[in-house]
Amino acid sequence: MEKLLAGIPMIDTSSLVDKVEQNLISLFIEKEFQVGDAIPKELELAQSLGVSRTVIREAMLRLRLMGLIESKKHRGAVITSPDLVSVLQKSMNPKILNKETLKEIFEMRLSLEIGMADFIMERVSAQDIQDLKELVKHEPPRSEKLLFQIEHEIAFHGKLYEITGNETMKKFQRLLLPVFDYVHQSGLLKKLVDNQSYVSHGGLVDIIENGDAEKLRNAMRSHLENHFARLFD
Repeated sequence: MEKLLAGIPMIDTSSLVDKVEQNLISLFIEKEFQVGDAIPKELELAQSLGVSRTVIREAMLRLRLMGLIESKKHRGAVITSPDLVSVLQKSMNPKILNKETLKEIFEMRLSLEIGMADFIMERVSAQDIQDLKELVKHEPPRSEKLLFQIEHEIAFHGKLYEITGNETMKKFQRLLLPVFDYVHQSGLLKKLVDNQSYVSHGGLVDIIENGDAEKLRNAMRSHLENHFARLFD
């Protein structure tokens, strides 16, 4: 029986709207549409693709939600550059994500902050260093023992993202922090640990002022060590 069925092609079960959505994206790519270019009217697209305007309207709605097109007054729908973080934000509610996804997002933030050391060291200014010192000055005593305080994390690490000059990374940080906080409070991770080699925010500032990218990577890894330990111990 298996040999008999081996040559039967798979049935395309995607909906008509799915197909139109993909056809429209292919059209934009093949015709080299650029940001700001107007796209054909719904009626023209319906006639060209041989489908109803209702199908076209539904496919266009999906493209708007993806951030690929937007409506402009007197111009109709135009191509736009999608805000990737904004698209992710619509589904990044920690209360509806499963445990494995939450832990993976947690890991992603740790990796991202270690990996951005080169950008920080290349782009940091004297004023940035003063701003970081000011932030550290207002943190509670022995803050290194407080494994996670959302306010200080947002302020200090937000400044690090700002120094990179990468707008997408800055938006991504704002997106990840609530998830990071939720995972800490949810009991998904193992018991709290106290790593004596922890590098505090103040220690990071000192390395940013006097060290290099390699030292900052290692220090950031140590700074986040308690978080890693909770994942792996």
